Amino acid sequence: MVSRKQLKQNARAQLGNGIFTSAWMTALFVCFVVDLIFSIITLPGSVSSISESISNMQSTLEGVDAAPVSIRISAFSGVGSIAMLLLSGPIGYGLKKLFLKQARDGQPMVFTDLFKGFTEDLGTNVLIGLMIGIFTFLWSLLFLIPGIVKSLAYSQALYIKADHPEYDWKTCINESQRLMKGHKGEYFVLGLSFIGWYIVGALCLGVGVLWVEPYAEATKAHFYWSLAAADAAAQPAPFAAPEAQWGMDENV
Repeated sequence: MVSRKQLKQNARAQLGNGIFTSAWMTALFVCFVVDLIFSIITLPGSVSSISESISNMQSTLEGVDAAPVSIRISAFSGVGSIAMLLLSGPIGYGLKKLFLKQARDGQPMVFTDLFKGFTEDLGTNVLIGLMIGIFTFLWSLLFLIPGIVKSLAYSQALYIKADHPEYDWKTCINESQRLMKGHKGEYFVLGLSFIGWYIVGALCLGVGVLWVEPYAEATKAHFYWSLAAADAAAQPAPFAAPEAQWGMDENV
């Protein structure tokens, strides 16, 4: 595995080694659109929660039953949560594929590729996001730490799908768990290493956070690339055919 320092250096090189380079700005725009999409999806739930709190306060003061209002608001919020689960796979697939492709080939990002998850095996991409969300939630019921551990174990599933279009959702999740054995701590620390960057970005009126996201995503793509390369190198070489092994000529 490549060191954390080297992963970050590779990510910065991928983005042009400058926060105002065309590669970094394109990646920033891609991340911004993803954030915007998910913000729009979750906004009704946030507004509903605030509205529910206000309604409960008013109902308490006026002595009115707030249950019907709470039910409507909870249902409205639930729709947003379901939409988040259904879209996380296809959009996440497009995002991971964009950064992985750029990390490997050095090709400039094509913004429309962000939506490849809707045209390339949509059903599997939806199931990957949906099942990761469900499995993580169920493990979280056993306390917070198992949920975090499992989210780390599932973290490479969409990269694997981008690398292996023929895989189904279960294979992608299982392969992610296999690849992450012994590497979950590294990935967790890698994520923590960006906290300082996010704090600095937040101090810049919050706008600076937008520049940190492409850096973090590029580094994660290099992490997967390094992990997959190390795994491929560790696999035993296939047995050679007898003719090749012994230098025999089949025409003899």
